[in-house]
Amino acid sequence: MMTRASAIIPAYNEAERISAVIAPLQAAERVDEIIVVDDDSTDGTAQIAFRHNARVIKMPRNLGKAAALDRGVREAQNDILLFLDADLVGLQASHIDLLISLYEEKNLDMLVGVFKNGRLNTDIAQTIAPYLSGQRVLRRRHWNKLRESGKLEFGVEMALTKLSIKENWVEERVFLEGVTHVMKEKKRGFSQGFIERIHMYGDILRSLFTRVS
Repeated sequence: MMTRASAIIPAYNEAERISAVIAPLQAAERVDEIIVVDDDSTDGTAQIAFRHNARVIKMPRNLGKAAALDRGVREAQNDILLFLDADLVGLQASHIDLLISLYEEKNLDMLVGVFKNGRLNTDIAQTIAPYLSGQRVLRRRHWNKLRESGKLEFGVEMALTKLSIKENWVEERVFLEGVTHVMKEKKRGFSQGFIERIHMYGDILRSLFTRVS
C-alpha cells in the first residue's frame, strides 16, 4: 500500500499565491491531506484556500511560521509530513511525489527540497544555505523532538537542521527543478521587500557562522 503524507502550508497574506501551491498537491499521488494554517492573514488567504478544498486552520493571532507549522502537525492525520512554503512558483505534482517517494525509499529522517533553475537569486541563496529551505519531509516524531527541545522558534528551518546534525539524522537534499519563490519586492512592495531581503541575507550569513549546539 502506498504511504501518503499530510502537506502543511503555513501562510500569511498569500491569497494571490496559495492556489498555485494547493493545485499540484491535489494532483499528487502521495498526498491525501492538505492543511493550510492561516497565520491571521488580512487578505482572504483562508477563504481562497478553503475554496480550493484545503483544510484550513486559522491561528488566533499572528504567531509566526514555527507556531503555524506546529499547529498543522498537531492536526495532521498522517505520520509523514510535507512542509511547503505558501509562495512557491513552478511547483508541480511530480516534485511532490518525488520528495515523498525518495524520503520513504531511502528511509530518511529528513529530506530537504532545494530550488534549481527557478530564479537566479533564490538559486544562489539556496546553494549557499540549503538548510534554510522550507520545503521538507520528515516524520511526526522528528518534529516532536524539535518541540521538546524548546527551540521551536521563528528560525525553524535552521533549528531543524541543527537538531538533525546534533542527533545524526539521516538527511538528504533533492533539487526541485524550476521551482522558486515569489520575489519579496513583489509581495511586500519594493521598500519593504528590499528590507526583508536584506534580513534574509543576514540570516544566511549568520547561519554560516553559527555553531551547531
